[in-house]
Amino acid sequence: MAESSIVDTDILLCQIDDLAEMQTIELDIGDNKLFAIRKDNQVHAYWNNCPHLGIPLNWMPEKFLDLDGSLIQCSSHGALFQIDSGECIAGPCIGDHLKPVEVRVEGNMIYVVANQPMPQAPINLRAQALADLEDS
Repeated sequence: MAESSIVDTDILLCQIDDLAEMQTIELDIGDNKLFAIRKDNQVHAYWNNCPHLGIPLNWMPEKFLDLDGSLIQCSSHGALFQIDSGECIAGPCIGDHLKPVEVRVEGNMIYVVANQPMPQAPINLRAQALADLEDS
């Protein structure tokens, strides 16, 4: 997947107190979306793109974890990813990784760090299907 642009400035994600242990939060940066999870008092952040299909992972806003709440799960095909590494451990993209987002905790604030590449925007399957219908 080609890189389309960079994060050009530090961006406030949230206050650390707004992200409870094993909770997720989302942030839109232009056409891209990222999500962060707090686990063992560490913040892990990833671009919201499945490495298998290039589509968003979540099935509802801020819902990224499996039923046990211990792994990230793709809502489209059920792939499971480790929270701390983003590695796919089950599903059609085993061994692939979610693309990490560098974050920085400064005091009580969590920032998305500037000067890191952003992926292409995720595929909107509904919009693509409608466009395909119009073309046929």
